[in-house]
Amino acid sequence: MAGDTKKLQPIIVKKIKKGGHAAHGGAWKIAYADFVTAMMAFFLLMWLLGSTSNGDKAGIADYFNQPLRVALMGGDGAGDATSIVKGGGQDLSRQAGQVKRGDTPSRSTLAKTQLQQLRQEQLRAEVAMLTDLKEKVESAINLEKLAPFRSQILMDMTREGLRIQIVDSQNRPMFDSGSARVKPYMLELLRALGGVLATVPNYITIEGHTDAVPLGGDRSAYTNWELSADRANASRRELILGGLPAGQVLRVQGLADSIPLEKDAPTAPINRRISLIVMNQDAAARFFRPELPDEGSAPEAPAAAAAAPAKAGP
Repeated sequence: MAGDTKKLQPIIVKKIKKGGHAAHGGAWKIAYADFVTAMMAFFLLMWLLGSTSNGDKAGIADYFNQPLRVALMGGDGAGDATSIVKGGGQDLSRQAGQVKRGDTPSRSTLAKTQLQQLRQEQLRAEVAMLTDLKEKVESAINLEKLAPFRSQILMDMTREGLRIQIVDSQNRPMFDSGSARVKPYMLELLRALGGVLATVPNYITIEGHTDAVPLGGDRSAYTNWELSADRANASRRELILGGLPAGQVLRVQGLADSIPLEKDAPTAPINRRISLIVMNQDAAARFFRPELPDEGSAPEAPAAAAAAPAKAGP
């Protein structure tokens, strides 16, 4: 019977059905991103605190402790900074992180500074050009035909520009005595200077000077004033014949003996001279607009050589 019982027992077969894993959601990615963002913000906060001075930290603390009082009374951390990062703000050249708005240069101040810098560059360029012109005049004088007149030419920089003075000599006067007629040997010098002066665009002033010996009597109709003006105008004509554009001559004037070169010897021949002034931009601007400020003072003329015995007559 026992064997029969075993035969009658049913055989149960368990079949396990394998199924796929349930799909996981993406919620963990959002949590991880929040964690990374929080850590980045934390380290950024630590870096900012480390780069902030103690005074700024105290100002920030005061602002959060008593924001109304700080906002009313002012102070660090009360909105007077453009950046708390060193070198930040509107001016990247600053070493301090915070920059007060009142310390930031305005547009008008920046524009004025830029104009001053541009003005300085223009002045340097003009001085360089006039210095180059002076060297050209010296080269022209050193030519074989003009070398004898080297001692009669004086050049210096004045407030108005480059001044070229052709002075008289006891043995080699520029004009006939009491006349505006140019000596033949001076024609070549004036025309050579006219060609050199034509190489620059600057305006030219021509001044005539005489010595203190009076021409004619007190009631004479032709005095040193008329003579100096006529000699300056005669020099202008020779400069133009040498190549100087007529429109480049801005002013021709006779000054008689009012500005002697040798003050201690007003009758010395060296006082009889023709001054050619290559005007700079400021001098030309003051001529066209006399209301412009006249800055500086004209330097004194260079000391002249020992004066020769005075010649009778201007």
